[in-house]
Formats: sequence, C-alpha cells, structure tokens
Amino acid sequence: MDILLVASAFNSLCQRVYVELAERGHRVDVVLATHGDDAVRAAVRAFGPDLIVAPMLKTAVPEDVWRQHTCLIVHPGPPGDRGPASLDWAIADGAQRWGVTVLQAEAAMDAGDIWASVPCALPPAGKSDLYRGEVSDAAVAAVLLAVERFADGSCKPLRQSDPSVDVVWRDVFRQRRRHIDWEADDTATVLRKLRGADSQPGVLDELLGLEVFLHGGHPEDTLRGRPGELLATRHGAVCRATRDGAVWIPELRPRRISGDPHPFRRPAADVLGDRLRGVPEIPVPIDLPRQRRTWADIRYRQHGDVGFLTFAFPGGAMSSAQCRRLLAAYRHALERPTSVLVLGGGRDFFSNGIHLNVIEAAADPAGESWTNVNALNDVVEAVLRTTDRLVVAALGGNAAAGGVMLALAADEVWCRTGVVLNPHYRRMGLYGSEYWTYSLPRRAGAETAARLTREALPVGAAAAARLGLVDRLVPAAPAGFGHDVERLAEALAASPDLRARVEAKRAGRERAEAERALAEYRRDELARMRRIFFAPRAPYHALRSAFVRKTPPASPRPLALPATTSGTVTP
Repeated sequence: MDILLVASAFNSLCQRVYVELAERGHRVDVVLATHGDDAVRAAVRAFGPDLIVAPMLKTAVPEDVWRQHTCLIVHPGPPGDRGPASLDWAIADGAQRWGVTVLQAEAAMDAGDIWASVPCALPPAGKSDLYRGEVSDAAVAAVLLAVERFADGSCKPLRQSDPSVDVVWRDVFRQRRRHIDWEADDTATVLRKLRGADSQPGVLDELLGLEVFLHGGHPEDTLRGRPGELLATRHGAVCRATRDGAVWIPELRPRRISGDPHPFRRPAADVLGDRLRGVPEIPVPIDLPRQRRTWADIRYRQHGDVGFLTFAFPGGAMSSAQCRRLLAAYRHALERPTSVLVLGGGRDFFSNGIHLNVIEAAADPAGESWTNVNALNDVVEAVLRTTDRLVVAALGGNAAAGGVMLALAADEVWCRTGVVLNPHYRRMGLYGSEYWTYSLPRRAGAETAARLTREALPVGAAAAARLGLVDRLVPAAPAGFGHDVERLAEALAASPDLRARVEAKRAGRERAEAERALAEYRRDELARMRRIFFAPRAPYHALRSAFVRKTPPASPRPLALPATTSGTVTP
C-alpha cells in the first residue's frame, strides 16, 4: 500500500515504523505536522495514500484529512488510556506492564476505534530508553497488525464504548508533579521522577543558585550527605544526596531565559562550571564489580576468554573527553588475556558519533568539532588495528553516523532486531570520517556504500543484514539482549576455528594496509571535514545549531535532504 506517516518529528519511533513498513513492501512517505495543517494536506494530495499512520503526533490531524482518509494514531498506552502523557503517568505510578494502542483518528483525543493493541513490560529504565525499547517494539507490532487488518478489509475495529474497554483520561503531566522534595523523597522516588523525564522535559530544580532541568538518574550505593547536597562529580555527572542515599545526574539543561546562549542539554559539570568549586571529582575503575550500584558510563568485565567493554553515553553522543576515556578503556581491555572482545551490549543507543551539544556550547565550535572527530577517529582506528583477537560490536540500540562506523570497525556486528541504523552524515552537512570510506565499502560494496551515503535514509536491522552491515540479528527484548550477547560471545570464544580466524584477520589487515594504508583514508576524510568545520558559512553550523535546539527542519518532508546540503558533501 501507499502509506503516509504524519509525525511531529522524524524521531526514533517514526524511523522504525518507516523502515518496518518499507521492509514489508509498502511505499512510505513522511510529512511533519510541525509545518501546519496545510503542509499535511499538501502531502496527502501529492502522495494519495491508501492509509495514514501517525507514529508520534503532538497535534491533531486536520479534520478534513481524517474524515476523507483512514488515519491511525499510535498511542503509547493500553486500550482505553487517553491523554498526552501516558508514559509519564505509567512511570510515575510504578506500572510494570503497559501497552501501545493503534486507534482511528476522530474529533476527541484518543477516543477513536481500536485497530490493534500490544502489551509490553516497563522495567526500571528511563522514559526515553523505554520509548526506544519496549514501547517501540510494541508500537511496531501494533502498527503492523493494524495495517494488516486494514488491508484485509474485513476487520471491524473495537469501539471504545465496548464494555471490555476501561477508559481512563490522564491529563498533562506538569512540573509540579515532577518536583523533587530532597528532604522528604526517598531515593526510589527521586529516581522514578528523574527517569520519567530523562530526555524531555527534564525535572525543573535549582542547583547552586542556577535554575536547571535535571536529565537522567542513576543510584549511588556508598556516597552520603545532607539531602540535596552535591557530593561529587564524575566524568561530567554530579552526585546529589537524597534522604536515604544519593543519585547521579549526568546532564542538565539551563532553564530557557533571555540571553542564555545554551538552553540545551549538556554534561552537568559543564553547565555548572565554576559553581562546582570544592565539589570533589570521584572516579571509579572501569572494572567495577557488577553488583556495584553507581554511575559509570564505561565498564569492563571478563568472563573466561571473553571481555565485555560496555559504554552508555546519554543520547549516544560521544564528546572528545568521552572518546578519550573510551580509548583508554579499550587499550586496558586489550591488555587482558581474552580471545573475544565485545563492544557495547547495552540496551539503549550504541553511539551516534560526535557530541553536537558539547560542540555547540564550545567557545570555538569549529575547533571542538575538529578535536572531537579526531578523538573518535582514534577509537575507531584502535578497533581496526586490533589483530590479536576477534572484536564484536553488539548493538542493543540505534546507531548513527560515526557510531555506525565504530560498529563496522569490528570483525562482527551483532544487532538487536529492533535497531535502526543511519550510516550517513549528509543530513548534518558533513562529508564524514571515522574511516567510513574504508569500512562501509568493505562491508557493503562501493556502489551500495555510495547509495547509502547519498540517499541518507534510515536502515532497519533486517535490511542492514542483507546489505552486509550486520552479521547476526538477535531477536531479543531490550532487557534480554545483553544476556543473549554473553551466551553468543562465549560460544564464539569456544569455536574450534577461532584461532584460524584471528590469523586470517591479521593477514587480511596486512594485505589491506599494503594496498592502501589506514592513515591515507583518515587523511583524506579529515581534509574534507576540516574544510567544512572551519568554513563559517558551511551548512553544518546552521544544521548543528538547529539540531541541538530542536528547531523544526525547513522542509516538512524529512526524507528529502536539506537543500543546504545539496552538492556539499557528496562522496
């Protein structure tokens, strides 16, 4: 069928619905409702859809559109749940089971007939993590079921007036409900409030005289202090005492006030700056025992012949400092006696490449861009030059740009079936680096590599496997992915041909180096990137600023490349 997606943003869920529908042979296009009702109407006239699906919509579909076309709304709540903050309420209420419902658009919000619903678990994780994980899995399953029923033509959707549907209206979840009383709230309550707003909108609070939104929350098992007191910093995060413990908060966002040039999320210590004078930095070793309940964005552990180097950076972005620490951790892992080294394996983002928010806030964004891309190149190069063991990149969550190239540097890429990859740079006005001109053609072939970077479209896990970007699909729930990776890695380490594979890998790297040195790929890529970074009028700077400030793109059709990138970065 011809299916038009109407969304407020081409976010992770919208991208996943897009790739899953396209995977099943549907012709799919996308229009952003942020450009107004007329843009939606124009897209409907131009595309002539058989069906309209709204994966993530903050505004109503124009009445004349839903009256003339079947329009299915994806609601992140069980049947009968209504309102604009369903998932926020579920987390606040401590729900362990939830669901996603696909219902037909009508005048009243979320009151339309139900075409499909799929339940899901809600483990103790951040809202954005759940949204990209369990909720995304359930949403895709519900959309595919609803589309199948619509195509069949014989399905009669369930009216919400049916006695089996328990209708519950949940209003906007306002900041007064998120407010943390540091004197009264226990650690579990504080974590629940922080996790319920980890990405958007954050929890409004005051720290050291500065009004900020708190983003993200992790428990701390040893540090203690007066409730509300800042106890320590660690790699950009801050630790704050609760009534009965403490929590780590990785990121802050200054409250939007006149004259503030950086009202977007950044590492907490960067936002607080000199206000943190006297607060100690308390690092931890990367090989922390698994039972430790503290915040560490990089960890290493070993089980038999397998090493596991996990990293979890907020939003998947990797700053210069994070890249340097990851490189040091990788070198530490190489000193351990293992035959298989697993990178990643967490349930959320693998990596999205350089840290655009930190770059945007830098005194010299061009210079920080250059420093950041070189630091990430160093990590990728270290992986490419590892020839004494097999390296596996385990993607439990999405990856983009340099993050994809970090994964492709490994010998094998294992990918959860719900993952979406964006193996391109053009939408940020960049040529790209991280040895993509070596790794991408090596896996997918020169012609496919050129097409992927030229079209700059999201790629689903199944398509990535067919293209050669992924070696193994892991059909696991987000919470079970790490366990499955451990089992598969241990089996790989025990395989009888492992030594022969490592020897073949070493010989292959020597041949490739003799044909064209990795240093030449890096030099040529970075020459193109440097020209872009240090050109004040390069589209990259405006696109980066719009991205970090969440400014809607100029075009309502996100599948089309921004006009400002045309001809700028073609490989």
